[in-house]
Amino acid sequence: MGSIRVIRKRKKAENKDEQDASSVTPMQSQPRPLDWWQDFSQRITGPLSQSKDLEKFESVFKISRKTFNYICSIVEEYMMARSSNFFDINGKHLCLNDQVVVALRRLSSGDSLSTIGDSFVMNQSTVSQITWRFVEAMEERGLRHLGWPSSEKEMEDIKHKFKKICGLSNCFGALDITHIMMTLPSIDSLNDVWLDRERNCSMILHAIVDPDMRFLDITTGWPGSLSDDYVLRSSAFFELAEEGKKLNGADKTITEDIVLREYIIGDSGFPLLPWLLTPYKGKGLSDYQVEFNRRLAATQMVAKRALARLKEMWKIIHGVMWKPDKHKLPRIILVCCILHNIAIDMEDEVHDDMTLSHQHDSGYRDQTCEFADNATSILREKLSLHLSGKIPT
Repeated sequence: MGSIRVIRKRKKAENKDEQDASSVTPMQSQPRPLDWWQDFSQRITGPLSQSKDLEKFESVFKISRKTFNYICSIVEEYMMARSSNFFDINGKHLCLNDQVVVALRRLSSGDSLSTIGDSFVMNQSTVSQITWRFVEAMEERGLRHLGWPSSEKEMEDIKHKFKKICGLSNCFGALDITHIMMTLPSIDSLNDVWLDRERNCSMILHAIVDPDMRFLDITTGWPGSLSDDYVLRSSAFFELAEEGKKLNGADKTITEDIVLREYIIGDSGFPLLPWLLTPYKGKGLSDYQVEFNRRLAATQMVAKRALARLKEMWKIIHGVMWKPDKHKLPRIILVCCILHNIAIDMEDEVHDDMTLSHQHDSGYRDQTCEFADNATSILREKLSLHLSGKIPT
């Protein structure tokens, strides 16, 4: 899955109908209609209905109503253009908001179709169809929220923010990989390819993240048995970077001997390349090499936190997915990444209040890639010495 051009959101002012108070008399006054969520929440049954904060939309979905309304505006044309004759078990027609909230609950809770159906008084098939229509709509209409920046100002802001973290100039992104756990049918003879090094059945998500934890580029769908290095080299991003079509902005001159092109950073599981800086490996490292590794790890933490937040927020890809459709799962992962970015773009206070963690692949050991480009090894050495103060500016 290659890079997708991103267009920053434009906040739309909310238009509110105004009533002329002078024209309303006590005899004309009518009871105020229930807010949509107040009405919908009263139809919820089962364990979810026992939540003490059920009347608060934000407590159930971990996003604000502002963000929810924006998501509805994105998918409305696509979802309502097709047949939308969805009803709950009691025969009540499901409006756009009803459908979107069902899909978001499925993606954010990770609950089974039957659990969602029981909570919202719907058949499992209805929950499934609504969720998939929502996924298709987000793929069609929401991709502008996931992609490479298009303006020089955005690109410079990213590099400036990365430098503020730990002093790495001209850094444009942080790279990391996480595993989406699955349980597959035992009769599938191809299941072994999905067994990763920790003997878990998984699908890989490879992501490049900006300093605000937005996903700039993702690759997913690869079996968990493949190495981090292999997934990177098989990605469209790798090809574009090698051809100079990505990370091709202005060079940054640090000293006469240190000129940095735009680059991203990764951990020891990735190769050292002209456009990808990775840490020193092995024991007996010098002080300046240890210091360089510390700076790199602290900067790469944004990618680890982004993946941890993604899994915590959209629990359908957290834990173990029960017999997923391996062709549909990458599209669900993509939509979860888009929703993650939308919450950031909308400056969602509810999303921002979530606890930050960097544990997205608990139990997984670090991989090691031994490949290192010779010229980049020399450049890394000079940069490490410079950052430690051993080479004067």
